[in-house]
Amino acid sequence: MLLGSSSSISASLSDRAKLLPSLFSSAPIFNSLNGFSGVRFSKRNVGCGVVAKASKEAKSQPFLDIAFEPFEEVKKELLVIPTVPHASLARQKYDDQCEAALNAQINVEYNVSYVYHAMYAYFDRDNVALKGLAKFFKESSMEERQHAEMMMEYQNKRGGRVQLQSMLMPFSEFDNTEKGDALYAMELALSLERLNNEKLLNLHSLANENNDVQFVDFIESEFLVGQVEDIKKISEYVAQLRRVGKGHGVWHFDQMLLNGCVAA
Repeated sequence: MLLGSSSSISASLSDRAKLLPSLFSSAPIFNSLNGFSGVRFSKRNVGCGVVAKASKEAKSQPFLDIAFEPFEEVKKELLVIPTVPHASLARQKYDDQCEAALNAQINVEYNVSYVYHAMYAYFDRDNVALKGLAKFFKESSMEERQHAEMMMEYQNKRGGRVQLQSMLMPFSEFDNTEKGDALYAMELALSLERLNNEKLLNLHSLANENNDVQFVDFIESEFLVGQVEDIKKISEYVAQLRRVGKGHGVWHFDQMLLNGCVAA
C-alpha cells in the first residue's frame, strides 16, 4: 500500500535494494532455501518483496521420491479378488474369528429378545394385567431383535455369512413369592442387560486384537453407549420397585410406565 512520497514515511527503492544482500546473508532460512536446487530467490527488487523462482533443474527432479501408480498397485488387489461363485467379493481384512463371534452375538440378542417377549406375554395376561410392564418388555424385545438384525446386516456388509443358531425356550412364569413378579422380572432384565454388555465388550476386545478398526467402530457407535444407558435405566426401575413393595405401589409404577412418566 502506498502511503505517500515522503522519505520519512517510506524507504526509497534504492534503500530497500541495499537491504537485500544483508538480508540474504544473515537469515539462515534464506541461506538454506537458496541451497535447495529446486528453488532460487531473486534479489531483483519488486516493491518490498522477494521473488521465488523455480529453476530449470527442478523440472528434472521429482519433488517426492514415492509416486502413486494406481494401475501398478491395483494388480495385487486383482489377484486376491475371489473367482469362485460362492465366495464374497466384498470381504477384506475380516477375520474368521470376528465372523464367528458376531454370529454368536446375534444369537445372544435373539435370546434376550425371546425372554423379553415371554415377559410381555406374562404381564399382558388378564389375571396379571400390568399393561405398563407388558409395554416395556414388548418394546425391549423389539429393540433386541433390531440389534440382531443390525448385526446381520453388518455381517453381510463385511462379506461374512450369517449363521443363526438355536434358542432355548424361555420361562413363561415370572411370579415370585418373596419379591413379586414385577421386581423379579425387572431384576432378571437387569441381569440380561449386564450379561449382554459383557458379551459386547468381549466382542470389542476381539475386534481390537484382530486390528479390525471398522468392526471396533461399529460396536462402539451402535451398541456400547446405548447398553450403558439401558443398564442405568433398568437399575433405577429395580431400585424404585424395591421401595414400593408388592402392593399398590406396583400398580402405580405400572401406570407410570404405561403413560411414560417414570423418571429414568
